[in-house]
Amino acid sequence: MDTKELLKKVRKIEIKTRRLSNHIFGGEYHSTFKGRGMTFSEVRQYQFGDDVRNIDWNVTARYNEPFIKVFEEERELTMMLMVDVSGSEWFGTEQQFKNEVVTEIAATLAFSATQNNDKIGLILFSDAVELYIPPKKSRSHVLRIIRELIEFKPKSKETNIDEAFKFLSSVTKKRAIVFVLSDFIADDYKQTLKIAAKRHDVTGIRVYDKREESIPNLGVVQMQDEETDELMLVNTSSKTVRKNYSKYYQDKVNYYKDSFAKSGAGTIDCRVDESYVKKLLGYFKRR
Repeated sequence: MDTKELLKKVRKIEIKTRRLSNHIFGGEYHSTFKGRGMTFSEVRQYQFGDDVRNIDWNVTARYNEPFIKVFEEERELTMMLMVDVSGSEWFGTEQQFKNEVVTEIAATLAFSATQNNDKIGLILFSDAVELYIPPKKSRSHVLRIIRELIEFKPKSKETNIDEAFKFLSSVTKKRAIVFVLSDFIADDYKQTLKIAAKRHDVTGIRVYDKREESIPNLGVVQMQDEETDELMLVNTSSKTVRKNYSKYYQDKVNYYKDSFAKSGAGTIDCRVDESYVKKLLGYFKRR
């Protein structure tokens, strides 16, 4: 992809997702993810209706009239976007690939965080962490994140969510809002997720295509594994083959749901042909 085409794509995503975050998600995001508490801001003269518990008795004694302490929410938070860039993300039978939907969701969340003056960081992972961008503020920083999501070429096509959570725990010591965007066709990450969820506010966003859930009866067809590049002939007319595949897929989905539920983390399921806007809004409102 040349620079001109890349900038055009970045701009298109920015226009769409900024509009969403400005008009829809800004307030929802702010009310869902609170700051770390209240911090002292200033003192001012007491007004009728003020809470008498906030009277500053030292200043009141000095000026011989009541003054109160004013507090404001200590708002600044850090959002970490953990994005799966393995081979299976390059799948789609509808209008978009999974990775394109993931990019839009990540951009929307990032602009919502920017509106609230929060920092945003990025972890791109396959079976290892491929890229880490430390949390920062500013529009240009979010645009860099979008550029990486569009054009990054991972070294590996395989997935290891466990390694991604280990890396998160090593680089993010303070409490953060963490969104993990993946199809979650993986396992063996329950323990590291549990550790991450104790420290951070973790949400898994599963982006999937309905055609992944089962194999249609198409006779003998050649298939390629997106993560290993292995080519194989599959007899899709066999009920056993279709049943085994459906079980394999459902086992991964059940592992994801069970792992996140038991760790106290949130989940959002978003099919590529569904509105991620409704899914995100519904999740924020439920919380």
